[in-house]
Amino acid sequence: MLAIVVGSGIMAERLAGGNDAVALLGNTIATGAGLVVLITILGPISGAHFNPAVTVLFAARGALGWGRAAAYVPAQVVGAVLGVWLAHLMFDMAILQTSTKLREGFGQGVAEAVATACLIGTILGGLRFAKPAVPMLVGLYITAAYWFTASTSFANPAVTLARSLTDSFAGIAPASVPLFLAGQAAGLVLGGVLFGWLFAEDTR
Repeated sequence: MLAIVVGSGIMAERLAGGNDAVALLGNTIATGAGLVVLITILGPISGAHFNPAVTVLFAARGALGWGRAAAYVPAQVVGAVLGVWLAHLMFDMAILQTSTKLREGFGQGVAEAVATACLIGTILGGLRFAKPAVPMLVGLYITAAYWFTASTSFANPAVTLARSLTDSFAGIAPASVPLFLAGQAAGLVLGGVLFGWLFAEDTR
């Protein structure tokens, strides 16, 4: 997933001629489309657990054992970092980098809380009412959230950590990572409570 996010960001920036809107559009389309494919083909294997926030939510809801969740999270982080390095390798860039792209301000934290909560809502609502459509729903949601959130919707702690290791279009400076992680944690709690209640099975 991170090879898609970072690689498409590098390609988009190189081809956009300095137009950040065009670069973001290219990055968005590739990420959303890639998510649909990855969730569709990997869902039957692992439940398509790419996101520690989603993994913790599923464990808290009893849909995933805590032991398996504890194994998934480091695998998610390592996989994300390897994806970043693969993107650098494909584009003949230095593999080891640190981002200098600051993403600061209260609004960025709020945006990550919203992005994460709504991602959880998309997943829980999809599982409740349209399970076969979940890959498409998540891909479309992330495509939209790239544009309606101020943070461009990282909504994933593993993604956030890995993107601090690329000084490219998709990067985030290490100094900005704690704010994003805090926003994602808040979004996890908010989304889990709100959408867990809204999309609960009707037991009447």
